[in-house]
Amino acid sequence: MTTNRFARLPQREPITVVVDLGPGAAPVLQLCGPLPATRIEAALDTITARHPDARAWKTDLDRPGPGRHTVRFSTTDGPDPADFPLGALADLLTRAGRGAFTTRHQDATLLQRELLAAADAHPGPGRQVEQASFDWHGPLDVVRFTTAWHSVFARESVLRTAFDDQSEDALIVHDRPDPQVVHLTHDSAEWHTLVASDRRRGIDPRRPAPLRVTLLGGESAEAADLARTGPARVLLTYHHALLDSWSVRLLVREFYRAYLAGGELPGGQRRPDMSDYTAWLATQDTTAAKDFFTHTDAGADATDAVRVPPLFTDTAHRTEGRSRLRLTQEETARLADWAARWGGGESTALQAVWSLLLYRAGRAEGPCHVRFATTTAGRGILFEGIERTPGALAGPLPQSVLVDPHATVAQLMTHLRDHCLDQAAYEWVTAGQIHAWTRRPAPPADTLLTFETLPHALSELDAELAAHGIEVEPPQTLGAHTAYPLTLTAHHDSGDRLVLTASYDQARFCEITELLAHAALLLRELPRGAGPGTTLGDVLALLTHLGTDPAPGPVPATQQESPPPPAVLRPPAHPRAATLALLQAPGRTRAFYDRIARAYPGPENLLLLAPLPAGGAHAVTAARAAYDALAPHLRPGTGRPVLAAFCGDGVAACTLARLAAADGHRPRAVVLDTTTTDPDDLAHRLAAAARPHP
Repeated sequence: MTTNRFARLPQREPITVVVDLGPGAAPVLQLCGPLPATRIEAALDTITARHPDARAWKTDLDRPGPGRHTVRFSTTDGPDPADFPLGALADLLTRAGRGAFTTRHQDATLLQRELLAAADAHPGPGRQVEQASFDWHGPLDVVRFTTAWHSVFARESVLRTAFDDQSEDALIVHDRPDPQVVHLTHDSAEWHTLVASDRRRGIDPRRPAPLRVTLLGGESAEAADLARTGPARVLLTYHHALLDSWSVRLLVREFYRAYLAGGELPGGQRRPDMSDYTAWLATQDTTAAKDFFTHTDAGADATDAVRVPPLFTDTAHRTEGRSRLRLTQEETARLADWAARWGGGESTALQAVWSLLLYRAGRAEGPCHVRFATTTAGRGILFEGIERTPGALAGPLPQSVLVDPHATVAQLMTHLRDHCLDQAAYEWVTAGQIHAWTRRPAPPADTLLTFETLPHALSELDAELAAHGIEVEPPQTLGAHTAYPLTLTAHHDSGDRLVLTASYDQARFCEITELLAHAALLLRELPRGAGPGTTLGDVLALLTHLGTDPAPGPVPATQQESPPPPAVLRPPAHPRAATLALLQAPGRTRAFYDRIARAYPGPENLLLLAPLPAGGAHAVTAARAAYDALAPHLRPGTGRPVLAAFCGDGVAACTLARLAAADGHRPRAVVLDTTTTDPDDLAHRLAAAARPHP
């Protein structure tokens, strides 16, 4: 019988990777935990295959004792080869050390690449990130809640997918899930503060968990406690490059099924999935789509109308703001009936209103084209099973609308309706493809309209939840921070009221909140008074008394904010004590690290660094900025500095350690797996890793 070199090992033994670096010295890895030599060799082979520059290094594996291995590196191709990807190796060993290293590669779609590039073009973790929430009324088993989500992550390959940090064209689907399911008691956090802090934390698409689930409350099912605290609340945060809003609603359904089944989702892997959709995309002929979009663009150029210039493109790198307005149920119904008179829907009416507001804000006169983007759901294509396939299918498409004050509202609504119907056949096309086909030098649209469409509700699932005394509502959108300076999202709440949520750069607060108020005003007033003969000029006149200066002025861009200084978890026990800096992991609170600091037995100066991206264009810049903030704490005459992180942050920890080595220090990077999350155990593992090894 052949022995499987990837046989699984005991799950409870922790794995720690320690990387020793020094100025001009070759790195040395110390590995502690249940790692047989065959598995370490397999990990080295995997890294060499994924990082061609790693072949310039020779490795020597030694076993100094039980549960201990040492890997020494030496160069083979010249005096100055590229650095060996130590962080990637540490992450691989700590993440998959006791399971198979099996992952599969998958091509990213053009839309996914564009959404990732848009996120990378804006420093910070919050771009292309959206949030939704729902309330849970009735009894809630927190353990079953967590287990059910873990089951969904294990089944759905999209939740185990991350972008390859070596190639933006590729995705890596991991064999083991790395779910982020966090439970907070009602008394530990205030809802609005939690939503804001979770939004600022963002989602790193290069980590295999594009969805984070946070449960606030649910610790007690007693009637008195529920009367005091209210229902449990669930926050869903996700990245657009891997998941869209439709997909999140599908995944919530699967969670309900798993919860009702005792925590385990029945059935095998989902098919079709994004790999099937990617294969379908590769078979599509773009000729008709190219003809449609180039003809549409040429038609806009054929008129004598000028284009309203972008209004918000200079607001980059500002603090994000959000504003929300809501129509009543009666106003929403009236708007739907009015739009149906012209063969359109509420989304058509919203596009018409937005076109008029951009025209007015740009101080346009006479016929003018306004540009904005709309989000297409991507679910109307001829791909079997598309409506039940979670992934990143929704994306922005550019729109150019002619606003002529002498034209009627009916003509504008009819044009928008017809264009939407014609464009529906090409929901799989991306904005990047359209730009390449039209080669338009004009600035891109700087506002994005999203009208959310949701999967059909499953009455039998709601009935089964109700039989257990549980009442839930469809997840409600809280807003999206896209690459556009202004994003306007429309959706219906549980009371069937139309809700408008604007996400924008805070520098534009006054102008954008005014635009939002004017949008709500027109959505209310048009159904009351706009008939077949009402002109666009008549509608614009309605707004003349509401603001003296409708055009936002330019706001100069500001430079990216510096990272926060390291937080002191515990001061050094004596002046010569070394510094141990912990890199905060996504989903881990400051209180968690405070508990580690209280249990830590060593004398070191304990610091906490803000989270860093796992990869992308800004990863090195962010690490450099973090090291510049850390450097003053690395005092001469003290012990070796230690940069510590959990699995998934090994690349960032090793990058910081290399910067310290280049600064003349002899740092040590420590990467821990998450076999245990007990702060006492982690504190003692850190202390052991910080001590010199024989």
